[in-house]
Amino acid sequence: MKLFKKEFTNNEILFYVRRALWILFAWMLVANIIFLYDYATLVSADALTSDFDFEVSFKANLLVSIMAGLIGGIFTVNIMELWLRKYAFWRALIYITLLYVIIAFIVGTVGAYYYYADYLGLHLTSDLLYDRVISFYTEHIFIKNFVVWLFIVILTLIILMINDKYGPGVFPDYLMGRYFHPKTETRIFMFADIRDATRIAEKLGEQEYFNFLKDFFNDIAPAIMQTKGEVYQYVGDEVVITWKMKNGVKNANALRCYYRMKNIIYKKSIKYYKRYNALPDFKVGFHYGQVTVGELGKIKRDIAFSGDVLNTTARIQSMCNEKGVDILASKAFASILPKLPGTTRVVSMGEELLKGKKEEVSLVTFEQGNIN
Repeated sequence: MKLFKKEFTNNEILFYVRRALWILFAWMLVANIIFLYDYATLVSADALTSDFDFEVSFKANLLVSIMAGLIGGIFTVNIMELWLRKYAFWRALIYITLLYVIIAFIVGTVGAYYYYADYLGLHLTSDLLYDRVISFYTEHIFIKNFVVWLFIVILTLIILMINDKYGPGVFPDYLMGRYFHPKTETRIFMFADIRDATRIAEKLGEQEYFNFLKDFFNDIAPAIMQTKGEVYQYVGDEVVITWKMKNGVKNANALRCYYRMKNIIYKKSIKYYKRYNALPDFKVGFHYGQVTVGELGKIKRDIAFSGDVLNTTARIQSMCNEKGVDILASKAFASILPKLPGTTRVVSMGEELLKGKKEEVSLVTFEQGNIN
């Protein structure tokens, strides 16, 4: 488990580093597009003054965008996202606004000091420079950028929350209207169900059992995101996860998701026993096949999947107890994985006539050593 624990830690760090770099890149790109647009507008309106220095202005804008991207990607956005999950919306909104104002003034001050020190040729300790920076906060450009970047920060948070809800890559599908009309896709599905859920629920009571489930679903979320999975739905103590074929097959991501989920719960077992005196041990079933996917609903729209593959996956997962294993999959699913991780091997579990099926399905489980 030590090697496996190290792998998860490294991947978790890599996930947040990649996200921070994407935010940095996106914010720098947006900042420079806004700058060049404003410059082109002033030029076309013949509104530029003779003392305007494009080079100094561009460098100051670049400095501000880099600072905003780094602070936002590494620190600010993560804190804001945490507040949205932890506090009531109105309270989180107040905290987010206060933090944004503080960061905006810090970044604006650094940019203003750099610009006016270079432009006016003043020393950083000059009183004249200090007065000029103070007056900068009353100028149109600061007020405009303050409002524009508040919108950008909020939009970034919305995108991150949509990704957290459905998994990476879903937001572009919404924007492009990919699922406005039903279409056929080939997808991988995993049904994960907590063992002895009824017994645990009776012991904990309704409210504490709800907290138990909430902790479990929150704790396994990084494993799903890191393997590019999408949460289809939560049904009681069960979660249904799906992958587009290219994402689930690559590096055996779908299978890795299961092992990472197991590792997370293993690492947090002391926490669960201290609070609940119970552990969310779970079993999973895997299968893949064609489904019809599209948006459903009018009052509340959602992406829905329909097809025999979902029923088959659910039946496979329900056979785990009978077979005495934590993971069970169709042989068809195992055959599409080009390379299993580490020393993992496929073990045949025979053929079963699943409920509602006319033909037997070949089942397998996985035994794993070290995951590299």
